[in-house]
Amino acid sequence: MTIEPDLRQMQENKENVRRSRLPGPLATLFGLRREIPEVDTFAIVTFLPVPLLILAGIFGGIAAWAALIWIALCLFVLDELLARPSPDAPEGSEFPAADALSLALGGVHFVLLFLGVAALSGYTLLEGPSWIAVLLAFGLFFGQVSNSNAHELIHRSDRRLFVLGKWIYISLLYGHHSSAHRLVHHRFVATPDDPNSAQLGESYWAFLPRAWAGSFIAGYEMERDRAARLPEPNPRAPLGDRVQALLARIGPYPSYVMGGLWFVMLFGILFGLRGALAYLALCAYAQLQILLADYVQHYGLARDRRGDGSYEPVDSRHSWDAPHPVTSLWMLNAPRHSDHHAHPGREYPALRLGDLDGQKRPVLPRSLPAMAALALFPPLWRRVMDKRVMALGQGKSATLRL
Repeated sequence: MTIEPDLRQMQENKENVRRSRLPGPLATLFGLRREIPEVDTFAIVTFLPVPLLILAGIFGGIAAWAALIWIALCLFVLDELLARPSPDAPEGSEFPAADALSLALGGVHFVLLFLGVAALSGYTLLEGPSWIAVLLAFGLFFGQVSNSNAHELIHRSDRRLFVLGKWIYISLLYGHHSSAHRLVHHRFVATPDDPNSAQLGESYWAFLPRAWAGSFIAGYEMERDRAARLPEPNPRAPLGDRVQALLARIGPYPSYVMGGLWFVMLFGILFGLRGALAYLALCAYAQLQILLADYVQHYGLARDRRGDGSYEPVDSRHSWDAPHPVTSLWMLNAPRHSDHHAHPGREYPALRLGDLDGQKRPVLPRSLPAMAALALFPPLWRRVMDKRVMALGQGKSATLRL
């Protein structure tokens, strides 16, 4: 056997990766050339509204409305204008700066969280109707960027990165997602055993409380069962090892609950009752965004049950993908959802769409944030999406246009 073809393919992959290191990421962003987005392109899109958000939190006014319009409208318009996905990264591509961007976004999250609570509780120059714009703009950033980043981090094998992702979720009073997403959602997705898989015909407003409570309970049960299988701490082991073993048996749920209460008390101490209420409002709106993503990305899709009672393996038929380029950058490729379920540990710049042409697979007709906004109106949502789910079941294309 010869290995020359493999060596040739490796060289081609290296050349593709070399070309993907963009000298001008803005050119790629606005479609002047079709290259694989490098981490600096993700950084541009995710950080672009951050100065506006900071100005909005301090001064309100035009900056607040500009930040909201950018996040809620301009990203959608850019997606529609470009109207073509970015190419997939070659298999084996490496993105050494991916974790650095995640760390930076983690730091930005906590800065914006403190600024947002201070602004909404009256400790900055924010006043008047721009209060609403600040609440919505900050909540959208937390629910779309911070959530996507935390989601990326809790899938990392590096314990330090995982802990950062966990505390981002705890700071949004959604810490249990760190357990429920990995242990429940990825195992039971597109089955009745997954609280975060929306059923055909189920409205978002019915899904919301069911998914929140169901994932909290299911995640707790999985962590409890894991802890029960751990061995008893060795009384002769060093103290540090015994403490770690004891914490492992207790599980992470106390940190989720107590950590969330700590944040509520912290903002109450710093900014008074208005601060605690502002913090709760930001968390509620961010959680609404997080659950909208779960609702949209698996709506109506179900895995077939086999004769032995088990479910068929997860594949690209069980997640709705969104190929829209700008919001994919904005959400760290979270809209490339089926590949994430196939490869949970794959870094976000390497997530792939594959060949969408002529494929019978779920593809959203508009970007993930746009479809999430539509899901807030159940009659409109069902009018657009139910026929697409049914078409998939009938062997027809689901990539119809609105």
